[in-house]
Amino acid sequence: MVNQKRILVVDDDFEIRELLQEYLSKAGYDVTTAQNGQEMKAKLAVQYPDLILLDIMLPGDDGFTLCKYVRQDSTVPIIMLTAVSDETDQIIGLELGADDYIAKPFSPRQLVARIRALLRRTQQLQDTTLSKQKAIRFAHWRLDPVTQRLNHQVTGQDVEMTSSDFALLMLFIEHPQQLMDRNAISHATRGRDATPQERGIDVQVSRLRQRLKDNGRQSTIIKTVRGNGYMFVADITYES
Repeated sequence: MVNQKRILVVDDDFEIRELLQEYLSKAGYDVTTAQNGQEMKAKLAVQYPDLILLDIMLPGDDGFTLCKYVRQDSTVPIIMLTAVSDETDQIIGLELGADDYIAKPFSPRQLVARIRALLRRTQQLQDTTLSKQKAIRFAHWRLDPVTQRLNHQVTGQDVEMTSSDFALLMLFIEHPQQLMDRNAISHATRGRDATPQERGIDVQVSRLRQRLKDNGRQSTIIKTVRGNGYMFVADITYES
């Protein structure tokens, strides 16, 4: 199949790996599996997929450790597989750079919807990046949308960003002085609506603020509009 998207499933449960490989293959994806971190690293050394499904509870290196490993040199989308009631795991995964999560047990149809949404967001972000050639300056920062390089103009330091960080920053830059609610942020970073009381949105904004060294209480770049969302308030200029 032309342009068939590749998915790597990392889970130590044989039945889950088999089920996901069968279902996702029928949905049109090229699926490979790994039962632990060692197998995952071996497969990544050969070729990176278009998306990783990563279970948290793994023998040896757990999903958090492996997420950090991937984020050392890749922005490939990651969906964490978490326990149904463990919000802490979901938040930690997002803080470490995961793009989304889905709680077990889940329906394969729900998972496919999450995968499609995230891959669609990734493609839209790539298309947007190609259409925006000019570097962007705000506060003490310079962002190159083509290379996704964020540089602090005072210290000269480059800041690493995940694809979700970049998508969120571009959302704010493209809508300065406008209120961005949780649905808008979720669509930009995950390609889907936010769920009720979803704390992951706040985690993603907090992570971006940390990247930008933007203190939450005295924010000069991203302000909190309590009960409503967030607003990008820094002045923006585009290089000619």
